[in-house]
Amino acid sequence: MSGRLAGKVAIVTGAGSGIGKASVELFRQEGATVVGADRNGADVECDAGFEYDVSTLVEQVVAEHGGLDIFFANAGVSGGFDGIFDQDAAAWAEILRINLIGPFLAVKYAAPHIKARGGGSIIATASVAGLRAGAGGPAYSASKAGVINLVKVAATQLAGSNVRMNAICPGLIETGMTQFMFDRARAKGQDAQIGHLNPLKRGGQPLEIAKAALFLASEESSYVNGQAIVVDGGLSASHPFNHQSYGRTST
Repeated sequence: MSGRLAGKVAIVTGAGSGIGKASVELFRQEGATVVGADRNGADVECDAGFEYDVSTLVEQVVAEHGGLDIFFANAGVSGGFDGIFDQDAAAWAEILRINLIGPFLAVKYAAPHIKARGGGSIIATASVAGLRAGAGGPAYSASKAGVINLVKVAATQLAGSNVRMNAICPGLIETGMTQFMFDRARAKGQDAQIGHLNPLKRGGQPLEIAKAALFLASEESSYVNGQAIVVDGGLSASHPFNHQSYGRTST
């Protein structure tokens, strides 16, 4: 079998839709044996923030497929856009459980098996909301900032194992989490407003994030470790300004 992931075994969480689903399909096209996990709509039912589910998932995949090379900890929830004073500790705890404890569990249970195969890749979905304010609710943003730091800590603690860990920080991507924003804009005939704050002037698609995950999963990124790769159309490249007043051309 040919492909950039030929002969590799991978787990993708949050695989029922959006980025996870696109990644499962792309990884398979590139030759990997992929087990997609989600609370519904995937190969395996799994709560990515529940320790028993993650440990069982990893052990099952290793037993059935002989090992593990790649774990894409993609599962996450938005938690809405309520402000700090409108959320309670229970809501924060649930968002952190899935978005931050989930990737921690991926490292804890997947890394030993990936090391046993000679090395490989663990990837986590963070967000531009983890880089600065303005792209998500407080708990969501804090959880994604935690993911960015987690990959740095994990990369150092996995030193010598040949197991790499990196994060992807998507911008505005059309997924189940953001679909209402895209649908609302289209219903109002405001398609041009979707993603208008970034230099590319558009929102992104799940496949564009899946392609970044493919790069991080493959040997093409063999010297990339402990990094948060931003895929946001340039949204986070600058401080806010009026793009219409800069770089206007006739094309």
